[in-house]
Amino acid sequence: MPTEPAPDRRRIVFTTDGPALIEGPVELVTADGRTICSDRFQVAICLCRRSKNYPLCDTSHRRRRREPD
Repeated sequence: MPTEPAPDRRRIVFTTDGPALIEGPVELVTADGRTICSDRFQVAICLCRRSKNYPLCDTSHRRRRREPD
């Protein structure tokens, strides 16, 4: 089991076939300059770019799995 992060740090967990999970609350800034604020205790960030709500995960990765490298 992972240890707790230091109080001044956020933890990001990369999942095997899904999103990156970030301990919240967080403020995300997208490449086009949009700011997304979330007060949730955990935020899922899309890594597959299939999400209709990108950069937030909408579980689209579950409908189609990536081929192994």
